[in-house]
Amino acid sequence: MARPAPLAPPVAVARPSPAVVLELLKPITWFPPMWAFGCGIAASGASLWEGWPPALLGILLAGPLVCGMSQAVNDWFDRHVDAINEPQRPIPSGRMPGRWGLYVALAWTGVSLGVGALLGPWGFGATVLAVVLAWIYSAPPLRLKQNGIWGPLACGLSYEALPWITGAAVLAGTAPDPRVVLVAVLYGLGAHGIMTLNDFKSIEGDRRFGLRSLPVMLGAERAARVACIVMAAPQAIVVALLLAWGAPITAGIVALLLALQGLSMRKWLRDPRGLAPWYNGAGVTLYVAGMMASALALAPGGAP
Repeated sequence: MARPAPLAPPVAVARPSPAVVLELLKPITWFPPMWAFGCGIAASGASLWEGWPPALLGILLAGPLVCGMSQAVNDWFDRHVDAINEPQRPIPSGRMPGRWGLYVALAWTGVSLGVGALLGPWGFGATVLAVVLAWIYSAPPLRLKQNGIWGPLACGLSYEALPWITGAAVLAGTAPDPRVVLVAVLYGLGAHGIMTLNDFKSIEGDRRFGLRSLPVMLGAERAARVACIVMAAPQAIVVALLLAWGAPITAGIVALLLALQGLSMRKWLRDPRGLAPWYNGAGVTLYVAGMMASALALAPGGAP
């Protein structure tokens, strides 16, 4: 049997192009925190006509800046793992040479903090917390991503709960309604399962470098079942809360979206590794739709 052709050697360049920097920041990952900040805007009940400057600034901060920064930090400290799992990424491929990956991460951290300061105490405080979580998630000595419980938890809260609460606070100009905080945290906890979806593509590299993701710890099939439970349980609690708070129509919408996720989960569980990217599109879309429905119901004078 013929041997497979060897991988092409890394491309040596002096400095990365803007396109490579953008690739490092992974625009495809920006949507969840931007959407969550949008949920906070919806839950605040504030007028977008009057509040569009902080709304726009907050959405840019949540996505291209803070989330982009976290991706750069992660890729820098994951460059050895990516050399096995994703050798085409900017750093292991050599298109992001030397220590440029670290320089981009540091620069984007500074820009994020500067923009966060423009959003007042709530915006700046949330940005500081998001930056700290991003660095301790990827960087030693804590490197939370080494643990399949704490790593996805930090990501889920950072990507969903924190921007949601921040959006509500920044637009309202005061502490958000405790109900908004509770629902945002529940969806952040459920996002633990969403973050686990990303670990199914990198089991071999994670195992080799000691990253104890859920698929490494439990195996692909058991990890997928746990992820499904973690995603579904908080949404079931949200349905119960919406009913208790007098929003039966929204509770029904969220319940329907959860039922559709259940059908998607059944398909995903047939092939957890192969269908994880599919579920990331199908199931997660239903998940975030429920987030917005819940946010609109929680706004002052919101949907029933």
